[in-house]
Amino acid sequence: MTLKKLLLLFLCIAATVDINAQYVSQKKISVQELFDLTRQNHPNLMVSKADIAIAKQGIEVAKDAMLPNITTGLQGYYIGDPLIIDKDFSNSTKVDIPHFGNTFSADASELIWKAGSVRNNIRSQSLRSELAELSYQNNEQGIKLLVLGYYLDLYKLLNQKGVYQQNIKLAEQRLDNINKFYNQGMVTRNDVIRGQLQISNLKLALQVVENNCQILNKQLTVSLGLQEDTEILPDPSVISSIPQALSMDDYKTEVQQHPAVQIAKKSVDLYDLSEKITRADMLPTLSAFAGNRLARPITSTSPAVDMFTNSWSAGFSLNFNLDALYKTPKRLKQIQFEKNKALAQENETMQNLDVSVSSAYIKYNEAITQNTTLKTNMELADENYRIMNSKYNNQLAILLDLIDASNAKLDAELQFANSEINIVYSYYKLLRESGNL
Repeated sequence: MTLKKLLLLFLCIAATVDINAQYVSQKKISVQELFDLTRQNHPNLMVSKADIAIAKQGIEVAKDAMLPNITTGLQGYYIGDPLIIDKDFSNSTKVDIPHFGNTFSADASELIWKAGSVRNNIRSQSLRSELAELSYQNNEQGIKLLVLGYYLDLYKLLNQKGVYQQNIKLAEQRLDNINKFYNQGMVTRNDVIRGQLQISNLKLALQVVENNCQILNKQLTVSLGLQEDTEILPDPSVISSIPQALSMDDYKTEVQQHPAVQIAKKSVDLYDLSEKITRADMLPTLSAFAGNRLARPITSTSPAVDMFTNSWSAGFSLNFNLDALYKTPKRLKQIQFEKNKALAQENETMQNLDVSVSSAYIKYNEAITQNTTLKTNMELADENYRIMNSKYNNQLAILLDLIDASNAKLDAELQFANSEINIVYSYYKLLRESGNL
């Protein structure tokens, strides 16, 4: 194989690798894929998942209160010789006893009854676990809407980029015509400068759009856990795949299952359990116990004997905290105040969600109306530009009129491109406010 053929083969391979690398760096993502990646990789949701794991482990810890408590001990110590002194402290006698002692002990106890305190504490931890999961669901819906906002903003910018590129192309064609007219002495140098200035402004606006695309792309790659060099491409089908919204009454009915509402209700239930647990402090506690003790030397005899003595015991213990009679009522009153606050927060949450759903529903319908109006405006602006361009080419209009028509066309196209995406965002915002995102 000649050197020329080797070089040609190398260039082909390099081109293929470059094409594949460029292909890998781009990723088209649908809305469903966007939500799936958000659930899996968003840093904020990782923290919420950790909270759920902590809360579930709290249930297991609370269940340990139903198990017996077992302790064992091993002691080694030195015993000094005791001194026997007369009651008037006149004489004293030192008694020689074994000096080294050992004690082996084992004790066990188990709670039998405490007015359901252990059971209620387990239920309380279960409620905390449910609250952690509901908090995750509520947080997840908020994060999904936030990431969707980035996604749709990127879609808008890409649409704007296409609109600017198209208008730059038209402006350059228009400038070619102006130069022809200028060379023929039909227009002044002023028209050429205005045409060049318009192209310069359009290119500057295009550069701003491209920079904003890079910023949003970076935010999305972090949120979705993708590689930094991944170029995200929104799925165009997101515009046509939005289902028809339900009635406002349907969404207001679904609000009852909103995670925020469930959090408020379970917070009230949690205070009910706290009240039961606190009331249990005013009742006696019944426990069973057993123990065994092996110790040396035996010091209860005279003289002391360097031998082991083994003793065991078993029985029941009934304890009652008398101070709970005057301390617990104050804690119960505080819990009642906190419960009343939770009830007020539940009512406030319902009212706020009712307002939010109504506002989101109105904005959704407003977005549809705006889209219809802006489509008409874009068609009129296109027709106006076509007429003005024809007039200018026939020297029946001045350049300023043509530039005004071009700017109106650009503005109408940008607004229409954004209005379609606004419908998508308004629909998902309605789902978020009703708790169904």
